[in-house]
Amino acid sequence: MVKELYSMNRIKDVLKNKGISQTWLANKIDKSYNTVNEYARNVRQLILMGFYKIAEILDIDIKVLIVSIKKQI
Repeated sequence: MVKELYSMNRIKDVLKNKGISQTWLANKIDKSYNTVNEYARNVRQLILMGFYKIAEILDIDIKVLIVSIKKQI
């Protein structure tokens, strides 16, 4: 199964690199800390529009948040 092999998003890494807390992001996207923590740990996944919203809030390209599962040649 794909989820077992790969992290599906990089939210945790991006927040750490920007020095932003999961609590701050949770407030910005009107979600609970627990929900954002599950996103960051890849326990729960966002719908695509959720990634766009987070990318806009963090002022980054959405591609930074999503991990490609394509094999590298």
